[in-house]
Parts: sequence; C-alpha cells; structure tokens
Amino acid sequence: MPLLILEALTVARGSRPILGGLSLRLDPGEAVALRGPNGIGKTSLLRTVAGLQPPMAGRVHAPRGAALAGHDDGISGALSVAETLRFWAAVWGTHLGGGSALEAYGLQALADCPASRLSAGERRRLALARLIATGCPLWLMDEPTVSLDPVAQEMLARAIAGHLATGGAVLLSTHPDPGFPVDRCLDLAAFRAAEAQDPWSGAGAPA
Repeated sequence: MPLLILEALTVARGSRPILGGLSLRLDPGEAVALRGPNGIGKTSLLRTVAGLQPPMAGRVHAPRGAALAGHDDGISGALSVAETLRFWAAVWGTHLGGGSALEAYGLQALADCPASRLSAGERRRLALARLIATGCPLWLMDEPTVSLDPVAQEMLARAIAGHLATGGAVLLSTHPDPGFPVDRCLDLAAFRAAEAQDPWSGAGAPA
C-alpha cells in the first residue's frame, strides 16, 4: 500500500496558486527529493501534504499520516530534550520518545537540557529526532541538512536509511545533494502554475 498519493494537486501560497497538476506516488522504502529554486513551492507542498494547509485542487492521500520536520521546528524552549520527544510521542500515541530517538541523533548527554539552551545544530537534531518519536511511516523533511555539521549529516543519513529499511518513506526538499541516496528527484519547475510566473517577466518589464 502506498504511503502517499498526490493526484492533480494544486498548491497555493496564500490565495495564489504556485504549483499545479502535480501527481506523485510514494511507496514504502522510497525516498523522493523535491528540487527547484527558492520560492518555487517546496515548503508549501510539504505543508500541504502534512495537512497544515489545504490544497486548492486535487487530492492528498496519506493513509497513515505524515510527520513534518520543517523550518518551524515545533520545539518549546521550556521543555527539555527528553520531554520534547516524549511530548511528540504522546501526540502520535506511541512509546518512542526515549532511547532510540535520542541515540539516533547523539542527544543522550543533552536529554535533561532545556531546548532553549541548545545550539542551532542541536536544536535541528532534536527537530529531526521528533520524526522517530512519532512512529509515523511517512517523513516530510524541509531542507533537513540546514544547520547540521558533517557528523550530524551522517546521523541523518543513517536515520533515513533505517527508516526506509523498515518500510517507511521520505519526501524531502533540498538544494544541494542531500548526501544520501534517494530513489527519485522531482523538479517542481515542471509544475509551476501559470499564475505564479513573475508579473514583470513580460514585454516592457523593467531592466
């Protein structure tokens, strides 16, 4: 059974369509990278798949849900690292907010540290560890390597490989090579909505 089906999807930013006619199927064990320049709609697409904003048209079918690690990391500075993972495990009704999520991103020594005291890289690792705590098979990742040093990028690659090996799937946005293999790359430029074209790109546009 596929973990994600997108059918003739139109994605908006505000009330303006930015992507249209987008269809995709993501099966267990698959990783797909979204490519395209800044502003093309990668973040908006991931938010739509996650259910944080409705599509303008078309259909999103994620039968077992989707967990998002985006630029808004969903972390409260008042909670410790361990409390954050337990919170998100409880939200998803799992018991995965303990050792495995901490170990995957090398957070054991920071378990009792308030999130407000984490560095940018540590906070990013915690945001990614949340995906493990949810137990959700479909991971959505918005530029997951941002703020990660090479060691943490290796942790990310191992976490994704382990997730795929157990029947999970990953949809992620990336500008550079993500540093780990993906099954497919989807260039969103091919789905740019006509209404999203630069209004100054026609005749008479300023130089």
